[in-house]
Amino acid sequence: MSKIADLLASYREFISIPWAEDVAPDQRVIFGVYDPQDELKLRASIGDFEIATKAVQHDWLALDIEKSFSNWLSGMKYKEEYFKKSNLISAVLERYITYLANDIKSRSSAFLTNANAVVAIYGVGSIYGLAKVRQLVDMLASAYAGRLLVFFPGSYEDNNYRLLNGYDGWNYRAIVLNK
Repeated sequence: MSKIADLLASYREFISIPWAEDVAPDQRVIFGVYDPQDELKLRASIGDFEIATKAVQHDWLALDIEKSFSNWLSGMKYKEEYFKKSNLISAVLERYITYLANDIKSRSSAFLTNANAVVAIYGVGSIYGLAKVRQLVDMLASAYAGRLLVFFPGSYEDNNYRLLNGYDGWNYRAIVLNK
């Protein structure tokens, strides 16, 4: 069985368990950790995660954030200057994570108060070097009454997450799905 199939099996098992209603926002976050080289396999399997979610009577919304940085940058007033002198972009990167969180909330606004919904985010590897996944999750966790599923290309060891296995990670109280 492939690692993505294992992740899906783990997700099916987890999502079928009745949800506790009195959990903290960061405990409603689910990290689907997978090897970065399996990104295309994960993307091809998003529909299977939706089917598994709906099979147990939960609502589902999946959002791809892969193009978020280019969308954000293309809307900037001084984008041409940033393209010419890329070192200038670091001065405004803090605004990117706020833009991204607001964009996700806007695209999922019908699901914010739905305690029976799973909002899944994938394409997270695209923010590597631009923003921290931890910042994004911190900005989103309390916005959702249901579950926030973050498909995370990287690793999880000793209670520590590492995006794309590229740098020291962080500790977070989310539920981790990996085998």
